[in-house]
Amino acid sequence: MVEFASGVKGIALNLENENVGIVVFGSDTAIKEGDLVKRTGSIVDVPAGKAMLGRVVDALGVPIDGFGALSDHERRRVEVKAPGIIERKSVHEPMQTGLKAVDSLVPIGRGQRELIIGDRQTGKTAIAIDTILNQKQMFSRGTSETLYCVYVAIGQKRSTVAQLVQILSEANALEYSILVAATASDPAPLLFLAPYSGCAMGEYFRDNG
Repeated sequence: MVEFASGVKGIALNLENENVGIVVFGSDTAIKEGDLVKRTGSIVDVPAGKAMLGRVVDALGVPIDGFGALSDHERRRVEVKAPGIIERKSVHEPMQTGLKAVDSLVPIGRGQRELIIGDRQTGKTAIAIDTILNQKQMFSRGTSETLYCVYVAIGQKRSTVAQLVQILSEANALEYSILVAATASDPAPLLFLAPYSGCAMGEYFRDNG
């Protein structure tokens, strides 16, 4: 990662003999010709850990919910090599979504990837939210079966994200959830980075239980 004189950060993607191609994570209006650019000596990473639960952060893991800085947490790289087939545990336990049609006809297993696809206003987000709300019963038991949820909002309106936060907050579902928001008003590089950041935060719970 690199940092401009204005404090805006970016990531170097193209390294050539006479120039460097940098993707800017922020507004480019404060960047001008002749600015000093320093390398930070680090690769793009985000905060991870149980301190993230209940928080709303941007694609870089910076809190945007107004509740102050994050407490105890660790840093995880957003781009890591996926574990091999031998290292992975087989999918053997169902994940209850709370939707009878899904749980009975097309059950989803823990550790399984599932694509929710459909046209606009067909209920894709509603399925995801209902699934998050349904994990409340597992969390209330306080057992090892607790399932933590990471919701990444990409390209949505700020009002939509605020509405989602309100829904989860009223149901006390934020206690076991992390919201990563890269709204429509954010720079395109942050929208690109958001799903990687969300995965990195989720991988913490995969590796630490």
